[in-house]
Amino acid sequence: MKILIAADGSRHTKRMLAYLAAHEELFGPQHSYTVLTAVSPVPARAAAALTSDMLKGYYEGEAETVLKPIRTFLDKQGVKAEFVKKNGVAADVIAATAEKGKFDLLVMGSHGHGTVGNLIMGSVATKVMARCTTPVLLI
Repeated sequence: MKILIAADGSRHTKRMLAYLAAHEELFGPQHSYTVLTAVSPVPARAAAALTSDMLKGYYEGEAETVLKPIRTFLDKQGVKAEFVKKNGVAADVIAATAEKGKFDLLVMGSHGHGTVGNLIMGSVATKVMARCTTPVLLI
């Protein structure tokens, strides 16, 4: 199975990884993994004040803050994965990557506020599920 793991570095990401590690049917060398993190874009006015090298360094640093501990975790588990860093609105980036990459499953951590909470503040997970046809497993 080709699995996309969407990660933001939060405690929800850590719980999601622990869940995967505890479920052999989802986690192991029989599957192909891609770990994706989406770094929110710097507002245009702020980006205009930065050099392209500074902006690139910012995006790279933010992505590595998320991906480095995941890389370490997967190495300890003996699981190989591809790591992808993209800039943009998280829900849009995740849904587009899942669709374009033709993944069999998208796995995400979620805070679990429920329907009422999502109506008030929205949720990346809710938006992703609305935008893509790839099956989504929310942890």
